[in-house]
Amino acid sequence: MSIEQSSAERSRFPAFYKLSVSDRVRIIHERGWLSAEDYQTLVSGEHTLKVHKADKMIENVVGVMGLPVGLGLNFLVNGRDYIVPLVVEEPSIVAALSSAAKVVRGAGGFTVESTEPVLIGQVQVVDVPHPAQAKAILLQRKDELLNLANSLHPQMVARGGGAQDVEVHLHTRAEGSDMLVVHLLVDTRDAMGANLVNTMCEGIASLVESMTGGRVFLRILSNLADRAMVRARCVIPIEDLTTKGHPGEEVRDGVVLANEFASIDPYRAATHNKGIMNGVDAVALATGNDWRAIEAAAHAYAARGGRYTSLTRWYKGEQGELVGELEMPMKVGIVGGSLQSNATVALDLRLLGVKSARELAEVMGAVGLAQNFSALRALVTDGIQQGHMTLHARSVAITAGATAEIFDTVVERLVESGEIKIWKAQEIVLQVRKEARGVAIAPKLSEQRVPDLRACGHGKVILLGEHAVVYGSHAIAAPVPLAVRATVQDTASGSVDMLIPRWGVEYRLHRDPAHRDSFQRSLGIIFDTLELTERSIRIEVFPNVPRAMGLGGSAAMAVAVIRALNQHFRLDLSDVQVNALAYRCEEVAHGAPSGVDNTVATYGKLVLYKRGRQLEEAPAIHELALTKPVPLVIGISGKESLTARTVGNVRSAWQRNPALYEGIFQQIDQLTLQGVDAMQQHDLERLGDLMNICHGLLNALRVSSRELEELVQIAREHGALGAKLTGGGGGGSIIALCPQNRDTVIAAMREAGYQAMEVDIG
Repeated sequence: MSIEQSSAERSRFPAFYKLSVSDRVRIIHERGWLSAEDYQTLVSGEHTLKVHKADKMIENVVGVMGLPVGLGLNFLVNGRDYIVPLVVEEPSIVAALSSAAKVVRGAGGFTVESTEPVLIGQVQVVDVPHPAQAKAILLQRKDELLNLANSLHPQMVARGGGAQDVEVHLHTRAEGSDMLVVHLLVDTRDAMGANLVNTMCEGIASLVESMTGGRVFLRILSNLADRAMVRARCVIPIEDLTTKGHPGEEVRDGVVLANEFASIDPYRAATHNKGIMNGVDAVALATGNDWRAIEAAAHAYAARGGRYTSLTRWYKGEQGELVGELEMPMKVGIVGGSLQSNATVALDLRLLGVKSARELAEVMGAVGLAQNFSALRALVTDGIQQGHMTLHARSVAITAGATAEIFDTVVERLVESGEIKIWKAQEIVLQVRKEARGVAIAPKLSEQRVPDLRACGHGKVILLGEHAVVYGSHAIAAPVPLAVRATVQDTASGSVDMLIPRWGVEYRLHRDPAHRDSFQRSLGIIFDTLELTERSIRIEVFPNVPRAMGLGGSAAMAVAVIRALNQHFRLDLSDVQVNALAYRCEEVAHGAPSGVDNTVATYGKLVLYKRGRQLEEAPAIHELALTKPVPLVIGISGKESLTARTVGNVRSAWQRNPALYEGIFQQIDQLTLQGVDAMQQHDLERLGDLMNICHGLLNALRVSSRELEELVQIAREHGALGAKLTGGGGGGSIIALCPQNRDTVIAAMREAGYQAMEVDIG
């Protein structure tokens, strides 16, 4: 038998999970992973922490809590076999890691690099008379600082570690003066090094004061250990990704797309990185390392660019293979008192067999990447099995050339079609583009039964009149080719389950309204009113309207859900009833809504809207007929528009000075009525002027934002006749009137980092 065969036989444990605990311990002993002494310790349970030892570790001890120790199998890291001890209470993590490691092992294993185990100590200096001069002095005399620091730990220096370098940073304080911070870079070798670094920082404090003329305040290590990095990599051929019912290319593309989601969306990135830490933390606990410090460093590093993002990158390689990479701080240790006080930790380290802290960090990097792969692979394949196919559809839509402004619409229609093929996506792309440039001629508003078999709620833009409409003024509102759709399925769950995959929302509706959060309270009104709370159903929502971007997403969702329930249970609701119930949802979501959002979401028509003077009085709704469409660009800021907050702020200001604010509302009302005439006469220059003036008044109401002002300015500078915020403001979106140069305006907005789309109103 060759050495390679022997190693493979020693590290592979087929059907390991089927064995009893005692048999598992016996087989790893027989394979040479455990010494005879450690074998006896595991069998007898002598390694478990006893109360009298726990009492010497922390304060106020009253007992000991146990956690399972499992083994991650099949790991091949830098050509060496490992079985990895994991301390974790969450089911499936150990199995998922072992499965992922087996796949990667078949493709050559993980390749991991690490930097020297350097920890940063910080010495904060305030009241420095000449900060720039002090910085220069510290750097000129840094050898004195290093020598003093190393004199405090000569044994660390003898082992090849110790203080290596000094950095100096200047920060501006809120009051305007400078704060000077000295970074002491210390190679702690195989120790975690926290106490060592803190001692060095304390030791050099007086010398720092004498050099700077300032006063040293804090002297402490930093847990952002970005000088102790690991970079793990794996390459997986697509044939190794194939599972039953899921071709390898499909899985590869799904993993790449899921990772892209985490790279651009911090809400997804948080869950994505949490999955990585599921594996990393389990090894940290097993080996006695400070998992809290590792977590802090990982998340701080993920946000180093000013926006929280993914710690991993998955992409398609030159030969079509799946390539995964992870980069993160990993400052760990394998020696020290805290590591030696727990017998299980010492046993786990011997079982793992690492010879240095860097080797341990490299294994943990491989574990993090393996855990991420297993999570993404499960997400992709489970999603396909459940019939949603969303990730695959997104990949196909990209291949078919779906651009940003139509991408979500193409994906949703592709999923609905059930034909997740490039030819189908290309067909949908052409259709959506045709619809976006066309003019929708819709029937009159009427008391019709709900006709939309797809259970749709329309998004909207307000051309003129937002905020003033809450106080009885007119508003012009129009539907946009963005909508929310919903489906209802009977289940055996015994509850109402809501799933919105695109927004990462999944919850089970509490039957008791008192226990519902704000999101559940809004939609819960629907189920309470329709007496469906006791039903056993699953509602899936497909939002093409961006969330909290001033485009009527909450109202569109309410209408879509009501219509889906109406269709499923044959409730025979009219549009008026749908609209009224959606308005009640809006009251919960926004506090004091005008009613315009739910009206457009329900009817999908261009309307002049004025709310009733009293709550019980019906609003005045007039459909507007135009001879020609009004060409707009919608610019989306990416900053959430919290309508309830902006409406509340305007109300507070109105209550303080009603005469002043009612004057502004009246001006907006006059602009809106003039806007109706301009639209019907297709006098776009006049309409643009009215939009610009309206935006100025809305800015005076303090409902704009930096992002909205930038978008408005971009639109005007690139030829828009008029531009203004639309909706609640405080974030969200703007509209720009662009009869000649929509492509130029859209390109400029995208160049500035915003989303943009064109739409014809009328």
